[in-house]
Amino acid sequence: MAVNETERRAMTRALELATLGPRGVNPQVGAVILAPDGTLLAEGWHHGAGTPHAEVDALSKLAPEAARGATAIVTLEPCNHTGRTGPCAVALIEAGVARVVYALDDPGAVSGGGADRLRAAGVSVDSGEQADVAQGIIDGWLTAQRLGRPQVTVKWAQSLDGRAAASDGSSQWITGPEARADVHRRRAAADAIAVGTGTVLSDDPSLTARDGDALYETQPVPVVIGSRPTPDAAAIRRHPQTPLFYDTHDLHTVLADLHERGIQSVFVEGGPTLASAFIAQGLADRVLAYIAPVLIGGDRLALTDIGVATIDTARRLTVEEWVPLGADLLAIATPALDLEEGVA
Repeated sequence: MAVNETERRAMTRALELATLGPRGVNPQVGAVILAPDGTLLAEGWHHGAGTPHAEVDALSKLAPEAARGATAIVTLEPCNHTGRTGPCAVALIEAGVARVVYALDDPGAVSGGGADRLRAAGVSVDSGEQADVAQGIIDGWLTAQRLGRPQVTVKWAQSLDGRAAASDGSSQWITGPEARADVHRRRAAADAIAVGTGTVLSDDPSLTARDGDALYETQPVPVVIGSRPTPDAAAIRRHPQTPLFYDTHDLHTVLADLHERGIQSVFVEGGPTLASAFIAQGLADRVLAYIAPVLIGGDRLALTDIGVATIDTARRLTVEEWVPLGADLLAIATPALDLEEGVA
């Protein structure tokens, strides 16, 4: 059964509802319940770990039997397992829902399979409606499910000749205001922002996400990686979020702990040493390179050693998009897929 226009509009609304939920251990999910004639019965979204899932949140607003014969529009496949809450697939079946339209399959080995359970109970199921939009909302969560760690974006700004600073260490500002504003928007969209202790000591960054002179409503959790102590008067200690300090150079340990804390996406801004370490260890899921039309020269490179001894071992990237930002250019790239081995 094809998805109709009423269901399509309801999915657009469900996607809006999904963004109301917090990013964390659980995905952001929205749900809309439609009567058999297409009128709106109820809406819901997931309010955070331990709370009812979006479908149950919506059903809870209806009287018993009110959902019989209804259609549920959900941004993620209804779950099929019991965790802190029961299986949403079962809740929909018991409520008498006759049809379910969802955007994305649940990738979880335990939580997935809800669609099959619904079909086995005689419920009509359609999937894939506005899947690209739904994926954009929970991209970090999907990566975390697949890799068991947060999604990592490594960002740097460089001159046209690949330098991150002048010979005296000064780097403000290589890029222009449009590029800097873009960085702050992307900071606000991340769960955490990571730097090394070297950057903290040399630049004393605040690591806030700013819209002009004002702070964005959402702020990433600042993460400092390295063994040198952060001064008590450092700007990062005045961040709206409580900073996390990791006295280690083991990035896998850091990411594992962040994952346990429910952090799905990490924005790495920590200078050439930290950026290079993430790339060398194969932990960069996306690269953002802001390129300014300026020449600096010298040895202050945007990246240092990333484990490439010969050109045959160069880390190939696929550029997803080139974004003009005033006089600057942003390259958004991901690790290229090795077609012979099927890995990045």
